[in-house]
Parts: sequence; structure tokens; C-alpha cells
Amino acid sequence: MSTPRNSTLPGDPPGGRRAVTVWVIGVSVYFVAVIFRTSLGVAGLDAADRFHVNASALSTFSILQLLVYAGMQIPVGLLVDRLGTKRVLGIGVVLFTAGQLGFAFSPSYGTALASRALLGCGDAMTFISVLRLGTRWFPARRGPLIAQLAGLAGMAGNLVSTLVLARLLHGVGWTAAFAGSALAGVVVFVLLVLFLKDHPEGHAPEPFPHQGAAYVRRQIAASWREPGTRLGLWVHFTTQFPAMVFLLLWGLPFLVEAQGLSRATAGGLLTLVVLSNMLVGLVYGQVIARHHEARLPLALGTVAATAVLWAATLFYPADHAPMWLLVVLCAVLGACGPASMIGFDFARPANPAERQGTASGITNMGGFVASMTTLFAIGVLLDATGDDYTVAFSAVFVLQALGVTQILRLRRRAARRERERLVASRVETVHVPA
Repeated sequence: MSTPRNSTLPGDPPGGRRAVTVWVIGVSVYFVAVIFRTSLGVAGLDAADRFHVNASALSTFSILQLLVYAGMQIPVGLLVDRLGTKRVLGIGVVLFTAGQLGFAFSPSYGTALASRALLGCGDAMTFISVLRLGTRWFPARRGPLIAQLAGLAGMAGNLVSTLVLARLLHGVGWTAAFAGSALAGVVVFVLLVLFLKDHPEGHAPEPFPHQGAAYVRRQIAASWREPGTRLGLWVHFTTQFPAMVFLLLWGLPFLVEAQGLSRATAGGLLTLVVLSNMLVGLVYGQVIARHHEARLPLALGTVAATAVLWAATLFYPADHAPMWLLVVLCAVLGACGPASMIGFDFARPANPAERQGTASGITNMGGFVASMTTLFAIGVLLDATGDDYTVAFSAVFVLQALGVTQILRLRRRAARRERERLVASRVETVHVPA
């Protein structure tokens, strides 16, 4: 699946300082959204006390947020294609800031749940918009690195939530911490309104007719017909969910209850996952930008390494896995996020500019559907087996096997179609009159 490094498409944007400035503003919106998204992770015990709920009700916050996020991906992709990046990002900022404020002042579990759902709606509008911004402002060959850097910004937001918001929460209290953090949403909204543009001068997309439901069906059907879009979805599905499930809900209980670690040690291992994600993201972005054919080996290699480490940990012939093995497991889980970004590197060249948002939305659904499925499956299996984590976490292998099967089925068709599109774009470039 190789694509020459310096290949360009007709009308490839030039990049440059202006592109970096605009893109940084867009990424700042995503950065704040991730801080708000992950803020519950550091406030779980406080939320249980504040709303007087048990662990099952508390987990509903995470599952609902993922459900809203995944369900919004295709609609958001269509909105980005139709309304443009600036408008959709603006709507997203308003929604996730309102959700964070609502969470700060929620007097009951029901209103808090509604606030997290509102936050999830706004959060769902950010990442696809940032990906679209990158394709509009930077040359296509920079796409893999730009996408990985966007993911890196998300992990930085996760770190801020873990290191800063947690201290703020215990220092000034629930309402002040969440309401104060909502000010970040106001700041990025002002920057967005004043400085963000959808595309550089002279690179406006061709006008595309919008005809209501017919337009929606056409966009989704055309994107789905491309093997690269479906391959991107399954790459995202197969690579992202092990780390997300671990970080979002089940990692801390597994490390504390099944592995006998203290909460402080377990928290350190969760931080290791985030730090590994940031480091691996930089490496994967550089490798794929230079060697496009490395996309599938990196994705499948990450899946294989994750499966091997999980198997070694779950079936270790002792009551607890040794610390060195848990450290290696968490370091490898850090590669799951960057590997999931490779899915967009298959969907992007498979679709023209007017379908980039829709194709990205389809791709982005993959990992979140897998995460929701695994979160639910692990919970059910823990209840059914009396908290047997070995059986419960074996659900990971089932979803990985399904995803790898689909990746192998689609890879040749996607490669052939990508080569055809590249040849067609070169011919079009040659015949464009000077």
C-alpha cells in the first residue's frame, strides 16, 4: 500500500506559518474538549459522593458519553462537509462548555447525566473538524503527521485533566473547579471566532449541491463504497479500544483488585499509558509521513503486541503479574491511540475533499463502538463470573479477532483503489491548463 512521499493532489494547499496558526487554534478547541471529556475520570469518587450513586450508576456517565460521541460521528461529518469547520467547531465549543458548566452546578444525578450528554455532543464535533482543518491547510503528504499531532494534543488534554484538574478539584471544591475550567471554553471560542478560517485563500472547495435527505444518503453511500473508508473504520475499531477501555473505566479496578496494587501505583501506570501514547504518536506520525506503506504493518503490529501482552498478563502463572510485565503492558497500550489514527490515513486518500468529513465520521465510529461494546461486555462478564478479570478481559481478544479479519479482507481492495485514485490525480494534474 505504498504512496510516493512527495505525491500531491491538484490544488494541494501550501501549508506555512498561517496554516500552523489556524491549525493550532483548531487543536486548542480539541485540547479543551478532551480536558472536559476526561474530567470525570479524576472526579469519579467525588461524583459518587456528591450524587449518592453506586459504581454501576457512575459507569453510566462513561457509557453514555461514548454512546453520544459514537452516534454523533456521521452527522457531524455531514455537518462539517456542509457547513464548514469554523461553524461546526463553534457549535461544539458552545455545547461542551455548557455541558461542563451544567456539570459544575448539577444538583442531582439526572441533571449531571444530561450535562455529560451535552458535553459529549460538543466533544463529538471537535476531532473530525480538526482533521478536516488539517486537510484544508496542509499538503496531503503531511496528513499522517498532522493527524498524529492532533491526537497528541488530545493526550495532553488528558494529562492536564489528570494532573491539574484533580488538584484543583481537591483544592477549591467541585463547583469552583468545574465552573472555573469552563472558562477555557470561552477563551478558545473567542480565538476561534476571531482568527480561524476554513481554508487558505484560493483553496476554497468546489461548490457542492445540498439536497436534504438525498444529499445525506449520497454522501454516506459514496463514502462507504470506498474500500479505504471501510478499512479505516476497521483499523480504528481494532486498535483504539483496548487502551480506551483501560483508561476510561476498567484499568484502575483491574490493577487494584486483580493485581493487588495500591491506588497510587495504579494511577502511575495509567499515566504511563498516556505518556507512551504521546511519544508513540510522534514516532508513528513521522514514520508514516516518510513511508506510507508502513501504515498496515504498524496497525497490525500494534494489535499483535497488545494481544500478546494482554495474554501474558491475564494468564500469568501466579496470583499477580510482576510489575515489569504491567509496565510493559501499559507502555504497549500507549500505542493503541496512535495506531487508531492510521485509520484516517486510509480513509483520507480514498475520498475527495467534499466527503472528507463524512468519511472521517464513519472511521471515527469504529473505535468508539468497539469501546462501548467492550465496556459493557467486561461489566457483564465480571458480574456473571464473580469478578473473574481473566474471563472478563478475554473479551478484548474476540473484538481484536473480528477486526483483524475485516482488515485482512479489505486491504487489497483498498490498496488497488488508492493506486487508481493516485494515478487519476496525476493525470488530472498533467492536463490542467497553465
